[in-house]
This record gives sequence, C-alpha cells and structure tokens, in this order.
Amino acid sequence: AGGGAVWGTCAGAIVIAADVLGRPAQLKLSLLDISVDRNAYGRQVASFEVDVKVEGLAEPFGAVFIRAPRITRAGPSVHVLASYGPDPVLVRQDRVLASVFHPELSGDDRVHQYFLDML
Repeated sequence: AGGGAVWGTCAGAIVIAADVLGRPAQLKLSLLDISVDRNAYGRQVASFEVDVKVEGLAEPFGAVFIRAPRITRAGPSVHVLASYGPDPVLVRQDRVLASVFHPELSGDDRVHQYFLDML
C-alpha cells in the first residue's frame, strides 16, 4: 500500500499467479489474475530465444525462454504487454508485472527499465 512494485520472472510468475495448473501443488501468492501451466514450453533442452513485440518499445525484444510457464488465462484487469503466438508472455496488473521469459539473459535492459518506471 505504501508504493513499490513486484515482478515475477519465469518461476516468479508462477508464484505470483492466481492459478497454477497441474501437479505438484504449488505455493502461490495470488498477486496477479493469471493462470499458468508450469514448464509448458518444454524441458531445458527445448529452451529458445525469439523476438517479441513489447507494447511501448520501438524495437522487438529478444525473449529467452527456459522451461517457461505458459500463461493460459489473463483476467480482465490484466494488461498483456507482449505475446508469443496466442500466448501472453509479459503482463501487468496495477503494480505487478510478470514475464515468463528471462529478460535478464537478453543483454537488453528495456523491460527492466519498464519495471523501474512502474515504481
């Protein structure tokens, strides 16, 4: 209530989600009205990088997916900032941000700057 923001990246997106599909049971904080499916993009060997268009960024962002969860549902108050195919991959609800990819591995700090601008 006093300010600040929260950003969940990859496994962090799972922890802040309202719903986590599959087993085993997962600790969740329900800070963000999304449903996620753990490791839905495949195992470690299926990791990949793809350019995604992020709302507010002039150039595409090189998103690194490593055993990433898939956002299967975004509630009405969740703003989708980027998608990969039909799936949201970067979302925001108020001062809560979630990315299912790893921006810290891209060498590009624009998503980090977006988060800092939320503060």
